Amino acid sequence: MATNEAFIPNLPVIDLESVCQELADSGRRVKVLWQHPGSLAFVARGREYRSEFHVNASDEVTYMIKGTMHLHYRTQDGEEHVAVIPQGSSNWMPPNTEHSPRFPPDAFALIIERHRTEGEIDRFRWYCPSCKAFLHEEQANVSDYSVDPVGRAYRNFFYNEDHRTCKACGHVMPNAMAESEANRLGAQA
Repeated sequence: MATNEAFIPNLPVIDLESVCQELADSGRRVKVLWQHPGSLAFVARGREYRSEFHVNASDEVTYMIKGTMHLHYRTQDGEEHVAVIPQGSSNWMPPNTEHSPRFPPDAFALIIERHRTEGEIDRFRWYCPSCKAFLHEEQANVSDYSVDPVGRAYRNFFYNEDHRTCKACGHVMPNAMAESEANRLGAQA
């Protein structure tokens, strides 16, 4: 049986502790480990203001490197549940599951999923924390995860009061991203 060595890539071994330290030191939220057709892996640092539900057409595997994640997810009936993923544990999520991985900035997760196909759209949905009505949806074609499409969606949502205002009950969701940034800058002063 002949092998075709021209198609065998270098097989990297990645020190996840070093990646976590790099993210903590730099303040960045995401480091892409690889991004190839059919496969995407990255380490994410928690975002204290995360509240949206992400929807993508890929299976997703999460491994908690450090800390605990509260993975909020919505059923097809719109019910919200929470799966707690402690440090050293993993979970699998089927495609098109509305999910909101919530974990603090000193926690880190390894995420492995399918790289997006051309034209595939990711959705980021917010719901009113007061009455649970739908608030807003951001959409993104995620061809390169290293540009942090999640961060872009947050900025579009949090810095637009109309997006954060519930049409059903009038509640205005606070700009948690601005509050987080102000707290971080205050802590650095």
